Amino acid sequence: MFWDVTLTLLEGFGGTMKLFVLTLIFALPLGLIISFGSMSRFTPLRWLTQTVVWIVRGSPLLLQILIVYYGPGLMFGLPLLPRFTAALLTFVINYACYFSEIYRGGIQSIPRGQYEAGEVLGMTRSQIFFKVTLLQVIKRIVPPMGNEFITLVKDTALVRVIAVYEIIWMGESFIKKGLIWPLFYTGVFYLVFNGLLTILFGRLEKKLDYFR
Repeated sequence: MFWDVTLTLLEGFGGTMKLFVLTLIFALPLGLIISFGSMSRFTPLRWLTQTVVWIVRGSPLLLQILIVYYGPGLMFGLPLLPRFTAALLTFVINYACYFSEIYRGGIQSIPRGQYEAGEVLGMTRSQIFFKVTLLQVIKRIVPPMGNEFITLVKDTALVRVIAVYEIIWMGESFIKKGLIWPLFYTGVFYLVFNGLLTILFGRLEKKLDYFR
């Protein structure tokens, strides 16, 4: 029984990991683009970007999942998106907005004098960003990024609201058979994976200590 439960939960954890990895692949670069919009000197673009970020960060992720999945069909008569696609789209937009604020804070924390020194040396803005700013920004955003990664792992459980199969869905299915312990067992998967992420980010912070 234990082995059968483990195999079932591993199947569900595969769905969790798929959503986790794909969200990071799309949300990390999108978040950087959004951060540039939030810092743009073009006022309408800056206001629009900041408003979108405010709305996304200020509303529950669960509500956003329901709106993305059911909204197009109920409001415009369009066919529903595939469940996983709707979940992924929601997560990418949500986490890109959170990542954008982390990027923005890291970029704006770099002393203005470093930009001015780069300009004096004849460097372009892109050269200053990639050769002077970027590595310092990475060092400063590692801790908050680590927190967001761990939160993302746990937030994947929300997609069960639109019947996307993930590990908690699989664990809950055993309740119908009169078993509750598989539901607690799902917590072990989260704890182990988040523990690995914590170790990974801890080592990354140590490797970037030379920027102090």
